[in-house]
Amino acid sequence: MKKIYLDNAATTQVDPEVLKAMLPYFSEKFGNPMSIHGFGQEALEAIDKARKQAADFLNSDPEEIIFTSGATESNNLAIKGVIKKYFYFNKDTKTKPHIVTTVFEHHCVLETIKFLEKSGQAEVTYLPTYEEGIVRLEDVKNALKPNTILVSIMYVNNEIGTVQPIAEIGELIRNHNSQLSDLRSQILFHTDATQAAGYFNCDVEKLGVDMLSLSGHKIYGPKGIGALYIKKGTPIAKIQDGGEQEFGMRAGTHNVPGIVGLGKAIELLETKSHNPQTAKLRDYFIDKVLKEIPNSYLNGSKEKRSPNNINFRFDNVEGESLVMSLDMEGIATSTGSACSSGTLEPSHVLLALGLKPEQAHGSLRLTLGKDTTKEEIDYAFDKLAGIVSKLRKISGSVLKDFN
Repeated sequence: MKKIYLDNAATTQVDPEVLKAMLPYFSEKFGNPMSIHGFGQEALEAIDKARKQAADFLNSDPEEIIFTSGATESNNLAIKGVIKKYFYFNKDTKTKPHIVTTVFEHHCVLETIKFLEKSGQAEVTYLPTYEEGIVRLEDVKNALKPNTILVSIMYVNNEIGTVQPIAEIGELIRNHNSQLSDLRSQILFHTDATQAAGYFNCDVEKLGVDMLSLSGHKIYGPKGIGALYIKKGTPIAKIQDGGEQEFGMRAGTHNVPGIVGLGKAIELLETKSHNPQTAKLRDYFIDKVLKEIPNSYLNGSKEKRSPNNINFRFDNVEGESLVMSLDMEGIATSTGSACSSGTLEPSHVLLALGLKPEQAHGSLRLTLGKDTTKEEIDYAFDKLAGIVSKLRKISGSVLKDFN
């Protein structure tokens, strides 16, 4: 059976060049980089190289790169670390620090912030993202308060692929901070760039961010490795105790093969991980579905969208059934974030667009990769059209029943 993978937002295949770079560090070059002997120093040199590769990509200094286990840990460190440092500096304060974020962040950001809110460590403003799935600058500006210490807004949404105006928000915060006389009142800006790194400029100077999160397995690198850029001088504390790895910010033995793989994957972003035809294939597929499959809709903005992301909703079709039926045809897709699978709750991202729960349940995410071909897209369309028609005959008019 033909096998087609259209779930690259969940994870990507490790690039052969990445795997080749990693392999020696599992067995031949197995030293602990914290050891001072030759084995350890060989591993440390590999980490230093990967740190330089990540820093070059972000236009930062290598010392500003902290390797983590992935974006979830990076986001936890960024958000909890800033709050922890705030209370370290303000031990006797009765003022809660204020965080600004959006309603449709990845769960690892939302749950982290909700934890801080519920435990009384922060007050939070959740910005709307409207039907287009884009946060508005005026909403960010209006949300800022005297006690705001952190704005955390994702670069590209992981479910619907909409692109947020990160550079514009960065400029807004920079202008806000420039008018403050007390440096301790300055607002930090963090972005989760997990879904953006493969397609968009992540120059931290141009974006105006103080912290930026990355993950290896979204960019043809390995799972279990990520990075957090932390601008020099950012008031942030470590959130786990142990050794002094990663400049004292992230305790735990280094995942040397993973770090080497992440560095190589980042290096390849400039040369082979991005296919300029991806956006054309995306638009071709979107137009074909909207034109030829009745009662189909695109979730989120078509224009401000990642080149690889397609997210439809189909009236009177149940998304899980759609995913399973496509899988039986050899086509891998999803209803949304892989991190949300296992829950029957409708996607918080799709609800944030104003969709009804039954509409959210009828949605399908397809995310293209660098090797996706037009032949695969045409094959997927043919199967999709047939399955949607078949499922509608089975399910009847679900929306009508709800209304």
